[in-house]
Amino acid sequence: MDHGGHGVSMDLAPFTLGRGLAFTGEPFFLTGCVVALLLYGWGVARLRRRGDAWPVGRIIAFTTGVLTIALMMCTALNEYGMVLFSVHMVQHMVISMLSPILLLLGAPVTLALRALPAAGRGRTGPRELLVRLLHSRYVRVISHPAFTIPLFIASLYGLYFTPLFDALMSSRPGHLGMMVHFLAVGLVFFWPIMGVDPGPHRPGYIMRMLELFAGMPFHAFFGIALMMASEPMVGTYADPPASLGVTALGDQNAAGGIAWAFSEIPSVLVLLALVYQWYVSEQRQARRLDRAAERDGDAELAAYNAYLSSLQARSTAGRS
Repeated sequence: MDHGGHGVSMDLAPFTLGRGLAFTGEPFFLTGCVVALLLYGWGVARLRRRGDAWPVGRIIAFTTGVLTIALMMCTALNEYGMVLFSVHMVQHMVISMLSPILLLLGAPVTLALRALPAAGRGRTGPRELLVRLLHSRYVRVISHPAFTIPLFIASLYGLYFTPLFDALMSSRPGHLGMMVHFLAVGLVFFWPIMGVDPGPHRPGYIMRMLELFAGMPFHAFFGIALMMASEPMVGTYADPPASLGVTALGDQNAAGGIAWAFSEIPSVLVLLALVYQWYVSEQRQARRLDRAAERDGDAELAAYNAYLSSLQARSTAGRS
Protein backbone atom coordinates (compact mmCIF):
# COMPACT_ATOMS: atom_id res chain seq x y z
CA MET A 1 0.00 0.00 0.00
CA ASP A 2 1.06 3.63 -0.47
CA HIS A 3 0.82 5.57 2.77
CA GLY A 4 0.99 9.17 3.82
CA GLY A 5 2.69 10.52 0.70
CA HIS A 6 5.89 8.57 1.33
CA GLY A 7 6.10 7.79 -2.35
CA VAL A 8 7.10 4.18 -1.66
CA SER A 9 5.13 0.96 -1.62
CA MET A 10 4.81 -0.64 1.82
CA ASP A 11 3.89 -4.16 2.82
CA LEU A 12 2.57 -3.55 6.32
CA ALA A 13 1.40 -7.04 7.13
CA PRO A 14 2.12 -7.98 10.73
CA PHE A 15 5.56 -9.52 11.37
CA THR A 16 6.10 -13.22 11.11
CA LEU A 17 9.41 -14.86 11.84
CA GLY A 18 10.14 -15.50 8.18
CA ARG A 19 9.01 -12.05 7.09
CA GLY A 20 10.90 -10.32 9.90
CA LEU A 21 14.21 -11.91 8.90
CA ALA A 22 13.80 -11.64 5.14
CA PHE A 23 16.14 -9.29 3.35
CA THR A 24 13.55 -6.83 2.10
CA GLY A 25 15.22 -3.51 2.87
CA GLU A 26 17.85 -1.36 1.20
CA PRO A 27 20.01 -3.24 -1.37
CA PHE A 28 22.64 -0.52 -0.96
CA PHE A 29 23.16 -1.40 2.70
CA LEU A 30 23.06 -5.13 2.02
CA THR A 31 25.77 -4.76 -0.63
CA GLY A 32 27.83 -2.54 1.66
CA CYS A 33 27.58 -5.03 4.53
CA VAL A 34 28.68 -7.94 2.35
CA VAL A 35 31.60 -5.95 0.90
CA ALA A 36 32.68 -4.83 4.39
CA LEU A 37 32.72 -8.40 5.70
CA LEU A 38 34.61 -9.67 2.63
CA LEU A 39 37.26 -6.95 2.88
CA TYR A 40 37.69 -7.48 6.62
CA GLY A 41 37.93 -11.24 6.10
CA TRP A 42 40.53 -10.71 3.37
CA GLY A 43 42.62 -8.57 5.71
CA VAL A 44 42.49 -11.15 8.52
CA ALA A 45 43.32 -13.98 6.10
CA ARG A 46 46.27 -12.04 4.69
CA LEU A 47 47.70 -11.46 8.17
CA ARG A 48 47.32 -15.09 9.15
CA ARG A 49 48.91 -16.34 5.91
CA ARG A 50 52.08 -14.50 6.82
CA GLY A 51 51.97 -15.72 10.41
CA ASP A 52 50.56 -12.62 12.12
CA ALA A 53 47.77 -12.89 14.68
CA TRP A 54 44.59 -10.83 14.76
CA PRO A 55 42.43 -10.87 17.92
CA VAL A 56 39.26 -12.94 17.67
CA GLY A 57 37.45 -10.34 19.79
CA ARG A 58 37.99 -7.72 17.09
CA ILE A 59 36.60 -10.06 14.44
CA ILE A 60 33.50 -10.70 16.55
CA ALA A 61 33.00 -6.99 17.26
CA PHE A 62 33.30 -5.92 13.62
CA THR A 63 31.08 -8.75 12.36
CA THR A 64 28.44 -7.95 14.97
CA GLY A 65 28.57 -4.28 14.01
CA VAL A 66 27.97 -5.11 10.35
CA LEU A 67 25.13 -7.46 11.26
CA THR A 68 23.40 -4.77 13.35
CA ILE A 69 23.38 -2.53 10.27
CA ALA A 70 22.01 -5.35 8.14
CA LEU A 71 19.30 -6.06 10.70
CA MET A 72 18.18 -2.42 10.81
CA MET A 73 18.33 -1.67 7.08
CA CYS A 74 18.07 -4.97 5.20
CA THR A 75 15.05 -6.59 6.85
CA ALA A 76 11.36 -5.74 7.18
CA LEU A 77 12.28 -3.46 10.08
CA ASN A 78 13.24 -0.91 7.45
CA GLU A 79 9.75 -1.03 5.94
CA TYR A 80 8.15 -0.42 9.32
CA GLY A 81 10.66 2.33 10.02
CA MET A 82 9.17 4.31 7.14
CA VAL A 83 5.76 4.52 8.85
CA LEU A 84 6.43 4.12 12.59
CA PHE A 85 8.46 6.71 14.46
CA SER A 86 9.41 4.23 17.20
CA VAL A 87 10.87 1.73 14.71
CA HIS A 88 12.69 4.52 12.88
CA MET A 89 14.18 5.67 16.18
CA VAL A 90 15.47 2.17 16.88
CA GLN A 91 17.15 2.25 13.45
CA HIS A 92 18.62 5.69 14.11
CA MET A 93 19.96 4.89 17.56
CA VAL A 94 21.46 1.53 16.59
CA ILE A 95 23.07 2.80 13.39
CA SER A 96 24.42 6.02 14.90
CA MET A 97 25.50 4.73 18.32
CA LEU A 98 25.72 0.94 18.63
CA SER A 99 26.94 -0.07 15.16
CA PRO A 100 29.81 2.49 15.08
CA ILE A 101 31.07 1.38 18.49
CA LEU A 102 31.17 -2.27 17.41
CA LEU A 103 32.77 -1.45 14.07
CA LEU A 104 35.47 0.66 15.72
CA LEU A 105 36.19 -2.06 18.29
CA GLY A 106 37.02 -4.21 15.27
CA ALA A 107 39.89 -1.80 14.41
CA PRO A 108 39.33 -1.85 10.63
CA VAL A 109 41.84 0.95 9.94
CA THR A 110 44.58 -0.83 11.88
CA LEU A 111 43.78 -4.04 10.01
CA ALA A 112 43.98 -2.24 6.66
CA LEU A 113 47.33 -0.64 7.52
CA ARG A 114 48.76 -4.03 8.48
CA ALA A 115 47.23 -6.03 5.64
CA LEU A 116 47.70 -3.69 2.66
CA PRO A 117 51.09 -4.10 0.98
CA ALA A 118 53.44 -1.15 0.68
CA ALA A 119 53.68 0.17 -2.88
CA GLY A 120 57.44 0.74 -2.72
CA ARG A 121 59.65 3.79 -2.77
CA GLY A 122 58.28 6.67 -4.80
CA ARG A 123 55.00 4.87 -5.58
CA THR A 124 51.50 5.34 -4.25
CA GLY A 125 49.16 2.45 -3.49
CA PRO A 126 46.05 1.92 -1.35
CA ARG A 127 48.07 1.82 1.87
CA GLU A 128 49.85 5.08 1.08
CA LEU A 129 46.56 6.74 0.16
CA LEU A 130 45.06 5.62 3.48
CA VAL A 131 48.02 6.99 5.44
CA ARG A 132 47.80 10.26 3.52
CA LEU A 133 44.07 10.50 4.30
CA LEU A 134 44.64 9.85 8.02
CA HIS A 135 47.15 12.73 8.13
CA SER A 136 45.09 15.11 5.98
CA ARG A 137 43.66 18.39 7.19
CA TYR A 138 40.18 17.17 6.26
CA VAL A 139 40.35 14.22 8.67
CA ARG A 140 41.87 16.41 11.40
CA VAL A 141 38.86 18.72 11.12
CA ILE A 142 36.05 16.15 10.93
CA SER A 143 37.47 14.11 13.82
CA HIS A 144 38.05 17.06 16.16
CA PRO A 145 35.64 17.31 19.12
CA ALA A 146 34.83 20.91 18.18
CA PHE A 147 33.29 19.47 15.01
CA THR A 148 32.04 16.03 16.05
CA ILE A 149 30.10 17.03 19.17
CA PRO A 150 28.04 19.82 17.50
CA LEU A 151 27.45 17.55 14.50
CA PHE A 152 26.28 14.76 16.80
CA ILE A 153 23.81 17.11 18.48
CA ALA A 154 22.65 18.78 15.26
CA SER A 155 21.82 15.38 13.77
CA LEU A 156 19.00 15.22 16.31
CA TYR A 157 17.62 18.72 16.76
CA GLY A 158 18.47 20.12 13.32
CA LEU A 159 16.87 17.16 11.60
CA TYR A 160 13.75 16.10 13.51
CA PHE A 161 12.59 19.57 14.54
CA THR A 162 12.85 21.10 11.06
CA PRO A 163 11.14 20.37 7.71
CA LEU A 164 14.33 18.62 6.56
CA PHE A 165 13.30 15.30 8.08
CA ASP A 166 9.95 15.19 6.25
CA ALA A 167 11.68 16.14 3.00
CA LEU A 168 14.19 13.30 3.34
CA MET A 169 11.55 10.77 4.35
CA SER A 170 9.48 11.53 1.26
CA SER A 171 11.66 9.19 -0.83
CA ARG A 172 13.84 6.12 -0.42
CA PRO A 173 17.00 7.94 -1.62
CA GLY A 174 16.40 10.61 1.05
CA HIS A 175 15.88 7.96 3.71
CA LEU A 176 18.99 6.10 2.52
CA GLY A 177 21.10 9.28 2.63
CA MET A 178 19.86 10.05 6.12
CA MET A 179 20.86 6.62 7.43
CA VAL A 180 24.28 6.87 5.80
CA HIS A 181 24.65 10.24 7.53
CA PHE A 182 23.73 8.71 10.91
CA LEU A 183 26.36 6.00 10.48
CA ALA A 184 29.05 8.47 9.38
CA VAL A 185 28.31 10.83 12.29
CA GLY A 186 28.51 7.96 14.76
CA LEU A 187 31.84 6.80 13.34
CA VAL A 188 33.54 10.21 13.44
CA PHE A 189 32.12 10.93 16.91
CA PHE A 190 33.26 7.68 18.53
CA TRP A 191 36.52 7.24 16.56
CA PRO A 192 38.75 9.50 18.72
CA ILE A 193 36.86 8.49 21.86
CA MET A 194 37.39 4.76 21.35
CA GLY A 195 41.05 5.29 20.41
CA VAL A 196 41.39 1.79 18.93
CA ASP A 197 42.41 2.88 15.42
CA PRO A 198 45.11 5.49 14.72
CA GLY A 199 43.92 9.02 14.05
CA PRO A 200 45.01 12.65 14.15
CA HIS A 201 43.54 13.17 17.62
CA ARG A 202 44.49 10.88 20.52
CA PRO A 203 43.34 12.57 23.75
CA GLY A 204 43.98 11.05 27.17
CA TYR A 205 41.46 8.76 28.82
CA ILE A 206 39.92 11.46 31.02
CA MET A 207 39.41 13.76 28.02
CA ARG A 208 37.83 10.93 26.04
CA MET A 209 35.34 10.34 28.83
CA LEU A 210 34.50 14.04 28.92
CA GLU A 211 33.95 14.02 25.14
CA LEU A 212 31.70 10.99 25.49
CA PHE A 213 29.47 12.54 28.14
CA ALA A 214 29.40 15.94 26.42
CA GLY A 215 26.98 14.68 23.79
CA MET A 216 24.93 12.15 25.71
CA PRO A 217 22.69 14.54 27.74
CA PHE A 218 21.37 16.02 24.50
CA HIS A 219 20.02 12.60 23.54
CA ALA A 220 18.19 12.43 26.86
CA PHE A 221 16.75 15.96 26.41
CA PHE A 222 15.67 15.06 22.88
CA GLY A 223 13.89 11.95 24.09
CA ILE A 224 12.18 13.84 26.92
CA ALA A 225 10.99 16.51 24.47
CA LEU A 226 9.33 13.85 22.33
CA MET A 227 7.75 12.15 25.32
CA MET A 228 6.35 15.37 26.81
CA ALA A 229 4.88 16.72 23.55
CA SER A 230 1.10 16.98 23.47
CA GLU A 231 0.88 16.59 19.69
CA PRO A 232 2.91 14.88 16.95
CA MET A 233 6.12 16.81 16.26
CA VAL A 234 7.13 15.08 13.02
CA GLY A 235 4.76 15.24 10.07
CA THR A 236 5.95 11.98 8.50
CA TYR A 237 4.58 9.96 11.40
CA ALA A 238 1.51 12.06 12.18
CA ASP A 239 -0.90 9.49 10.72
CA PRO A 240 0.28 5.89 11.24
CA PRO A 241 -1.67 3.15 9.41
CA ALA A 242 -4.77 2.10 11.32
CA SER A 243 -3.88 -1.56 10.71
CA LEU A 244 -0.91 -1.21 13.08
CA GLY A 245 -3.13 -0.26 16.02
CA VAL A 246 -1.03 2.65 17.29
CA THR A 247 -1.67 6.35 17.68
CA ALA A 248 0.75 9.00 16.48
CA LEU A 249 1.24 10.36 19.99
CA GLY A 250 1.77 6.91 21.51
CA ASP A 251 4.24 6.04 18.77
CA GLN A 252 6.09 9.33 19.36
CA ASN A 253 6.17 8.69 23.09
CA ALA A 254 7.77 5.30 22.46
CA ALA A 255 10.29 6.90 20.11
CA GLY A 256 11.24 9.39 22.82
CA GLY A 257 11.73 6.61 25.34
CA ILE A 258 14.01 4.77 22.91
CA ALA A 259 16.11 7.91 22.31
CA TRP A 260 16.35 8.47 26.07
CA ALA A 261 17.42 4.88 26.75
CA PHE A 262 20.08 5.01 24.06
CA SER A 263 21.67 8.00 25.73
CA GLU A 264 22.69 5.60 28.52
CA ILE A 265 23.35 2.13 27.07
CA PRO A 266 26.10 2.94 24.52
CA SER A 267 27.70 5.34 26.99
CA VAL A 268 28.13 2.50 29.49
CA LEU A 269 29.58 0.22 26.79
CA VAL A 270 32.11 2.84 25.70
CA LEU A 271 32.97 3.72 29.28
CA LEU A 272 33.68 0.06 30.07
CA ALA A 273 35.84 -0.19 26.95
CA LEU A 274 37.79 2.93 27.95
CA VAL A 275 38.35 1.71 31.50
CA TYR A 276 39.59 -1.63 30.15
CA GLN A 277 41.93 0.11 27.66
CA TRP A 278 43.24 2.31 30.45
CA TYR A 279 43.92 -0.70 32.64
CA VAL A 280 45.69 -2.57 29.82
CA SER A 281 47.75 0.54 29.02
CA GLU A 282 48.86 0.89 32.65
CA GLN A 283 49.76 -2.79 32.82
CA ARG A 284 51.76 -2.52 29.59
CA GLN A 285 53.59 0.53 30.91
CA ALA A 286 54.40 -1.28 34.17
CA ARG A 287 55.81 -4.26 32.27
CA ARG A 288 57.87 -1.92 30.09
CA LEU A 289 59.37 -0.26 33.17
CA ASP A 290 60.11 -3.65 34.73
CA ARG A 291 61.94 -4.80 31.61
CA ALA A 292 63.93 -1.57 31.50
CA ALA A 293 64.86 -2.00 35.14
CA GLU A 294 66.04 -5.56 34.48
CA ARG A 295 68.19 -4.42 31.55
CA ASP A 296 69.99 -1.61 33.40
CA GLY A 297 70.10 -3.27 36.80
CA ASP A 298 67.48 -0.86 38.13
CA ALA A 299 69.87 2.05 37.66
CA GLU A 300 67.08 4.57 38.25
CA LEU A 301 66.29 3.14 41.68
CA ALA A 302 69.99 2.92 42.52
CA ALA A 303 70.48 6.56 41.53
CA TYR A 304 67.52 7.58 43.68
CA ASN A 305 68.88 5.64 46.67
CA ALA A 306 72.28 7.27 46.17
CA TYR A 307 70.57 10.65 46.14
CA LEU A 308 68.83 9.88 49.43
CA SER A 309 72.14 8.71 50.91
CA SER A 310 73.83 11.96 49.87
CA LEU A 311 71.08 13.97 51.53
CA GLN A 312 71.46 11.98 54.72
CA ALA A 313 75.24 12.44 54.66
CA ARG A 314 74.84 16.20 54.26
CA SER A 315 72.39 16.30 57.15
CA THR A 316 74.76 14.33 59.37
CA ALA A 317 77.70 16.54 58.41
CA GLY A 318 75.67 19.67 59.18
CA ARG A 319 74.79 18.48 62.69
CA SER A 320 78.41 17.63 63.46
